[in-house]
Amino acid sequence: MSSRGRGNQWSRRECLRVGLAGFGSLSLPGLLRLQADEAPISANDKAVIIVWLRGGCSHLDTFDPKPDASSEFRGPYKVIGTRTPGLLMTELLPLQAKISDKFTVLRSMVHTGGGHPAGSLQLLSGDPDPADKLFPKQPDLMSVASYLRRGIRGALPAYIGVNPISHYDNFTIAGPAYLGPGYAPFAVMGDPSEPTFRVPNIGLSDQKDTESLNDRASLHRSFDNLRREIDQSGVMDAIDRFESQAIGLLTSAEAARAFDLNEEDARVRDRYGRHAWGQQCLMARRLVEAGVSIVTTTFDGPLCGRVANWDDHAVNHHVFDALSFRAPFYDQAVSALIEDIYARGLDKRVLVVVTGEFGRTPRISYVASSGGGVASAPAGTVQPGRDHWPRANSMIWAGGGIETGKIIGATDRRGEDVTERRVGPQDFLATIYQHLGIDYKRTMIPDNTDRPIPIVTDGEAIPELTSVS
Repeated sequence: MSSRGRGNQWSRRECLRVGLAGFGSLSLPGLLRLQADEAPISANDKAVIIVWLRGGCSHLDTFDPKPDASSEFRGPYKVIGTRTPGLLMTELLPLQAKISDKFTVLRSMVHTGGGHPAGSLQLLSGDPDPADKLFPKQPDLMSVASYLRRGIRGALPAYIGVNPISHYDNFTIAGPAYLGPGYAPFAVMGDPSEPTFRVPNIGLSDQKDTESLNDRASLHRSFDNLRREIDQSGVMDAIDRFESQAIGLLTSAEAARAFDLNEEDARVRDRYGRHAWGQQCLMARRLVEAGVSIVTTTFDGPLCGRVANWDDHAVNHHVFDALSFRAPFYDQAVSALIEDIYARGLDKRVLVVVTGEFGRTPRISYVASSGGGVASAPAGTVQPGRDHWPRANSMIWAGGGIETGKIIGATDRRGEDVTERRVGPQDFLATIYQHLGIDYKRTMIPDNTDRPIPIVTDGEAIPELTSVS
């Protein structure tokens, strides 16, 4: 029975949602107080970084090339050997080829979401609906993990998005849904490679600002004395705790250091790449090292080409020009992240997953461009493209204590359909939950009617992608 039906008695959750709106200008207290629900907390210190290729990357032109296919399917790239027996990749990814022993390629992800919103929602939340929708009906795995592992580790939130997974055009492709906004990510926006980049409201550097903030908080607490005295539920103490955590984030030197890329050796920054994707990945590594549980980062924007994503229809991009343009940035950032995870001894604790919502059509299409620009010919020029393909998607997994240097699954000779080890979104979710120490077979979360909803319905963790230690 919903707490709303129990006469005038409010649930603790409802009281905390009401909160103290007047203090909301301090940025995080509202988010933190929404994380006060009586959810189980895992003692597991594992973390996950999800690198999201918004729009969907071509599997044939990266991790699942088909050099013997006909010209209708085969891209223009040569294949290269790797450190993994039997694994060929395209020449676009030489840096990843050199460290393939540090990751495993999954070539057999399949779902039924043909559009970007549906594909994203299927993979990230397990929503089986093949139709696009404007907003998610189910919370994504990151929000669920944030809910189950809620709160603060030190001075930092549990879930941070560095250019977070959030939208595709006007569609919301990820979010906490009925869990509420308290389990959305703390969002870091902008280009971390810019010299003037900084995260707002993190680590006040001016002592006067810090003193003013503390004075304001003290005054605010004094106004609450009467309410605290008459409060019998402990809600006021909880609210005070979350506001203290928010102030801690604003004034914490630890938090400021975690976000400050200038703390890194210049050679490390160079290795990741002095561009948005490289520095996003470096910040993601710094955040998990500082204790953040879930970090997402989206690769989109100018480094993708004219339409700022990986959606390489011929109307958008010349698919092969686009992949050639963005591949050096992508290859550098991802290979540096994976190498760094191992070099810094984080490989047992931190799982790295790199994927988009689906693959691209094996058969190359030819359509007139809708506009000229980076990786796209002038409007009206017929150029090659690849369209949406949920029937086969490749992704890479690294760290997490898994056995790497492996290939899981296979597709047919043209890359159209999975022929070995077909897996789906529920298996994807189960695998990440298991790494985070969440019992995906038994854990349920309440929806907005307090009905318990399983976090995984019919999936199983992929054995090769779970810890061997």
